[in-house]
Amino acid sequence: MSSDALIDELHAGLARIAAPYVKDLQLRVLAASPGEVTLALPVTPHLVHGGGVLCGQAIMAAMDTAMVLAMQSLTPDHAFRPMTTVQLSTSFLRAVPADVGEVTLVGRVLRAGKTLAYGDIALSTPDGKMAAHATTTYALL
Repeated sequence: MSSDALIDELHAGLARIAAPYVKDLQLRVLAASPGEVTLALPVTPHLVHGGGVLCGQAIMAAMDTAMVLAMQSLTPDHAFRPMTTVQLSTSFLRAVPADVGEVTLVGRVLRAGKTLAYGDIALSTPDGKMAAHATTTYALL
């Protein structure tokens, strides 16, 4: 399957399974390969808190979504596999100013077993600086 076809399937999956507030993040899949996705998150006014920076809750929701899509990219038909987040540990390395336009997230599956999966997500600003990093554990249902 081509990368473009996988990207289309991941967008379709996101439209089917994401909660409405996740859809409001306007995430776009920029690149995908088995076990890895790159997403764009527009930094819009409704995601910026009173301090003038992208809020951590939006970052964490985008990171969690990136891993769900990275896991989806591993299934034979790229269908959503039921899972639940067991652990999402996020380090915020620098603030993301409201005027950056968008940030990029790269989610990678580190290991996918029969019942647990582990992942790593990096969020970067347009200048390539990492602004947040997370590790994740998912229970596969």
